[in-house]
Amino acid sequence: MTDPIDGFDINDPDLPKSIKKAAFGSGAYPYEDKLDKDDYDTQFYKLQKQLVLHQAHMAKAGTRTIIVFEGRDAAGKGGTIKRFLENLNPRYNIIAALPKPNDRERTQWYFQRYVDWLPAAGEMVLFDRSWYNRAVVEPVMGFCTPEETTRFLEEAPDFEKQLTRDGIKIFKLWLSIGREMQLKRFHDRAHDPLKTWKLSPVDLKALTKWEEYSVARDRMLERTDSKHAPWTVIRANDKKRLRLNAIRTVLHGLDYEGKDEAEIGEIDRKLVLSAEEFLKLKGE
Repeated sequence: MTDPIDGFDINDPDLPKSIKKAAFGSGAYPYEDKLDKDDYDTQFYKLQKQLVLHQAHMAKAGTRTIIVFEGRDAAGKGGTIKRFLENLNPRYNIIAALPKPNDRERTQWYFQRYVDWLPAAGEMVLFDRSWYNRAVVEPVMGFCTPEETTRFLEEAPDFEKQLTRDGIKIFKLWLSIGREMQLKRFHDRAHDPLKTWKLSPVDLKALTKWEEYSVARDRMLERTDSKHAPWTVIRANDKKRLRLNAIRTVLHGLDYEGKDEAEIGEIDRKLVLSAEEFLKLKGE
């Protein structure tokens, strides 16, 4: 099977028609068209009301929540986080998007700099990439040793168990996009002067490492999916459906005053999978 990157030139302003045509349905995406904007706006407003209710409960009850957003480059992590926080107080709903470690941090216990960002009472922290860099990005890009990754995969479930035992609620979301969709989004960024800042040398290098990322992702899901901190995989080719289902996944998993299951709505099980379900489909 020909890799769609063959013949793809990110510097060419014309995206190949084959990639453009295949992008939305790539990665076995189950829908043919994007969600209608009016339908999206109606559902989104209801979810925003529920997020505000959760924020009030969080402040009153002193609960602590972590949401980990992981996925390939251009999977929609940043945009989804932005929609989560659109109507919330940034003082208590915090984005953690850590830069690469400095010289001192590289000598610390691996989890140490992430511990500094853990929520206090009444806070929710949304990690735009997290400690799971060591499971996927770092080994694929050669930023850590195989031994360091192996040790991380052994330690991560225990690290998260300590957090949940202390009362922190953890959601781990892997946003999954198809090969052609990633190429299309990278191309869009390269040729939109308002989005070029989103492209980094690491992003461009990752274009040729699709299979390596897949292998690392599957290993991560197998080794770090747990009852206390399970993975949820969300098919992300349609950004609107992604955002709605990511918010729904979190709200359905939280207890708070005023929670309205009907207003939250049903999770789309064509798009939202457990780690076990996703890995089984990969094997078929």
